[in-house]
Amino acid sequence: GDWDFWSDWKDRRLWVTVTPIVLITFPAAVQYFLWERFRQPWGATVCVLALLFGEWINRYFNFWGWTYFPVNLCFPAIQVPGAILLDTVLLLSGSYLFTAIIGAMAWGLIFYPGNWPIIAPLHVPVEYNGMLMSIADIQGYNYVRTGTPEYIRMVEKGTLRTFGKDVAPVSAFFSAF
Repeated sequence: GDWDFWSDWKDRRLWVTVTPIVLITFPAAVQYFLWERFRQPWGATVCVLALLFGEWINRYFNFWGWTYFPVNLCFPAIQVPGAILLDTVLLLSGSYLFTAIIGAMAWGLIFYPGNWPIIAPLHVPVEYNGMLMSIADIQGYNYVRTGTPEYIRMVEKGTLRTFGKDVAPVSAFFSAF
């Protein structure tokens, strides 16, 4: 969805929670099929690599080729570390139940750290017209998308702050659960 399309919406709360929950269904289905039929423990990794390849084709031709949005504004999430962990748990345990509990938890927990190298440069604080913003926010304001609800940019002002300053671990554990 939109949380995975735009770098200014890849926040520490909703993106970390929604994207792994939504994307685990396809790798789990391919993993089940390849393990049940062929006893091959790399179904999730193959599925994620195929999805990532398709996403890059989509982002390049549709976002850059048609509308000239920069690629670092609309890059897809990296799910490969989670898929490798999911396949490793299935290989070592051989159990669907253990993979569903431990492997899915590892899938949700490794999602945000697996994307840190890509996201970190976009969260650098800069001063822009007298306001403190991140580079991702500046990209979002300079490349206006039609139908963009501005309240989405306010996701950092929600009630999840009651858990403390760092909300990413709470969101990651919720996603893993």
